[in-house]
Amino acid sequence: MPNIKSAKKRVLVSAARTARNKAGKSALKTAVKKFSVVAAEGNREEATAAFRAAVKKIDQAANKGILHKNTAARKKRALALALNKMSAE
Repeated sequence: MPNIKSAKKRVLVSAARTARNKAGKSALKTAVKKFSVVAAEGNREEATAAFRAAVKKIDQAANKGILHKNTAARKKRALALALNKMSAE
C-alpha cells in the first residue's frame, strides 16, 4: 500500500478507470454477442438493428480508448461481412 498521498490517489483513480473500462468492454461484448445470435437466427431486420447497436458500442469504445481504432475498424468490418453474407443467402 502506498504511503505518499499522490500515490494513494493514483491507486483510487486507477481502480475507478479500470472499473469503467471493464464495464465498457462488457457492454461491447454483449452487443456483439447479441448481433451474432440474431444473425445466426437469420432475421434480417433484427440483425440490422443489432448491427447498428454493436457498431455504436464499438465506436464508443474506440473513442474512450478502450479499443484501438484499427481494432474497432476490424471488428466493424467483421460484423458488416456477417450482415452482408446473411443478406446474400
